[in-house]
Amino acid sequence: MTVRTRFAPSPTGYLHVGGARTALYSWLHARNRGGKFILRIEDTDRERSTEASVQAIMDGMRWLGLDYDEGPFYQTRRFDRYGEVVRQLLDEGKAYRCYCTRERLDGLREQQMANKQKPRYDGHCRELENGDASRPHVVRFRNPTSGAVEFRDLIKGSIRVSNDELDDLIIARTDGTPTYNFTVVVDDMDMGVTQVIRGDDHVNNTPRQINLFRALGKEPPHFAHVPMILGDDGKRLSKRHGAVSVMQYRDDGYLPEALLNYLVRLGWSHGDQEVFSRDEMIELFDLQQVNRAPSAFNTDKLLWLNHHYIKTLPAAKVAHHLQWHLEKAGIDTATGPDIEPVISALAERCKTLRELAEGARYFYQDFDSFDEKAAKKQLRPVAAEPLAKVRENLAAIEDWHAETLHAKVAATAEQLELGMGKVGMPLRVAVTGSGQSPDLGITLELIGKARSLQRIDQALSYIEARAAG
Repeated sequence: MTVRTRFAPSPTGYLHVGGARTALYSWLHARNRGGKFILRIEDTDRERSTEASVQAIMDGMRWLGLDYDEGPFYQTRRFDRYGEVVRQLLDEGKAYRCYCTRERLDGLREQQMANKQKPRYDGHCRELENGDASRPHVVRFRNPTSGAVEFRDLIKGSIRVSNDELDDLIIARTDGTPTYNFTVVVDDMDMGVTQVIRGDDHVNNTPRQINLFRALGKEPPHFAHVPMILGDDGKRLSKRHGAVSVMQYRDDGYLPEALLNYLVRLGWSHGDQEVFSRDEMIELFDLQQVNRAPSAFNTDKLLWLNHHYIKTLPAAKVAHHLQWHLEKAGIDTATGPDIEPVISALAERCKTLRELAEGARYFYQDFDSFDEKAAKKQLRPVAAEPLAKVRENLAAIEDWHAETLHAKVAATAEQLELGMGKVGMPLRVAVTGSGQSPDLGITLELIGKARSLQRIDQALSYIEARAAG
């Protein structure tokens, strides 16, 4: 049997990290078993579903690299099929029309709650003849009244729910539109889904859906309910904990490799291993090893992983994702060195792509002013002589490479009988505008000869004006 999994988001907002983890687990299970991964857009909530949300989901899936084999399928394009199955259930006596008014149902609910009973439909229309279809009505599924639903959840283990705890589910509303619990059963049945991997907020829906599958003459798929993600305060993850949208993590400078690696470990483990390539995730992932308990989101851990990937991924791959941040920051890399050696030079000190883009700015853009704190400390009148001397020595260099440049700066310090810092620090501020940069030889090489000498001249003018002022 070919494994077939699905990710079925509702397009009522962005793709959040909980949904992304569910999609990842479904994708990994299909890839691990050589199966198919299906994308289905559950857009029957017409009031809340938007095209912008559909696009946000697609963007998030594409950014994470969670490619689907079939789809996207849209539920709103399958209404004829749902109507056909509703009629089938009515014809077979497995569903019935319910004419109860909103007032009657509200009164019933109030009475049950006053009696400390679980609110549920009382079957008032269950034995009526399926008469006038033109009268306002809903269609209810005739749930079994005896026995129990028993299934083995691939994560939670054995679950048993008595049928007398389940009421007769509405499967079509008064206007004829189908309901969630009904449409997902028809879709999963028609699409041949073998494993339904979803959040554990759906556990209560599962017994109802299993009864629907069996009423339609189909064995239900296997279910795996993934525990929720909590914030670091133990409460359900939400906006108050920071970014929860997948694309917000992109905007904040995270690599998709880092977010995927973090999400796969947020409830699943393989020994003590922390870092997983995409291929390792596919090879090792096993639903049976998913933790039954909720997991707490730890931004510091995600940041550590992101820094790891910035340092260890090929610079060309980092560059692909960095380009978006460079453009957003208004940095044109056509006016300076190739971006890949810049990434290699800055990777150790930058934890996000936003930091990396900002750190790269002085390699491509000149500046009119220096960092105030760095200039106050390093561009003092006493620095004029060593800065002028190192400029003279650098100007004479033909071989503008890091090792040669570093050696020349060290030789200048020795020539002036000064510590390396007395020459190197003013030079760093002069050429970068601040007191922070990678190795000075690498920095000078990447900035280039003409631009470095021009910036030293700018620093000498600054020192001269400061001494005069």
